[in-house]
Amino acid sequence: MIQRRDFVKSTLGLAGAALTGVAVAGNPGPKTHTMAKNQFKLRYAPHFGMFENSAGKDLIDQLKFMADMGFMALEDNGMMGRTPEVQEKIAKEMTRLGMKMGVFVVDKGGNGQNTLAAGKQEHIDIFLNGCKRAVETAKRVNAKWMTVVPGDFERNLPIGIQTGHVIDALRRGAEILEPHGMTMVLEPLSDTPNLFLRTSDQTYEICRAVNSPACKILFDVYHMQKNEGHIIPHINWCWSEIGYFQIGDNPGRKEPTTGEINYKKVFEHCYKKAKAENKDFIWGMEHGNARPGKEGETALIQAYVESDSFVV
Repeated sequence: MIQRRDFVKSTLGLAGAALTGVAVAGNPGPKTHTMAKNQFKLRYAPHFGMFENSAGKDLIDQLKFMADMGFMALEDNGMMGRTPEVQEKIAKEMTRLGMKMGVFVVDKGGNGQNTLAAGKQEHIDIFLNGCKRAVETAKRVNAKWMTVVPGDFERNLPIGIQTGHVIDALRRGAEILEPHGMTMVLEPLSDTPNLFLRTSDQTYEICRAVNSPACKILFDVYHMQKNEGHIIPHINWCWSEIGYFQIGDNPGRKEPTTGEINYKKVFEHCYKKAKAENKDFIWGMEHGNARPGKEGETALIQAYVESDSFVV
């Protein structure tokens, strides 16, 4: 007859194994991630290095920490620069943790000066080659989304001609990605006025002209606050063409609650709108930490807990 203390001990052991993913007798198999400290309603995606003080420099350890904290996606702008072996290792761990892959940047190569607005064949070739290589990276890391920036203005051409050139190039890029179910997301930026793509409505117009599920908008709230403001109305106007969001408060480009953007309202609005349409967006945390060290990382996590708590 089993003693009560032995029964309790056995039961707690099984429960602990279930929570940590450790295999037990009658339940063989690999360790899987089943719990997270925070249950976020939106799918926030940190990047490598964001929690390095808490998790260490090892990429796999950082992924584990992200999942443990409740962040169930990752974005890695430099993924195409990693070796195939590292990419596959990251993808394997993300699958085990139940995490989704967010964006990586399409590395177009070349000398970094190419602009699709110029309509030059050598620039188009560089872009299309980047799309082809991005497909192979995306397959290895189970990615759907990849960031594309058309480049700078071509100052000696009328804006309409430049726009036509960009549309033509993106249509050809979409032809490469669409058969694989992959999507380039166009990111309007605030880094410099020399960039061709600057506003959400301009990006919306281009996506409508490309007319492909493989070409959508990356709505970076930080950049759009700087360039146009009026965030929620612009999200509503562009909604049908938005494929991905990124986060950063302004000024400073740090976590929510550190600047002027009311992310509590932005998150709540988009959550309700997406839920009504059965959409599941990834929200890339493309920002720095407002404070250094482990304390700063803890504060960053708490900022997301606070902002996400208003999502109902």
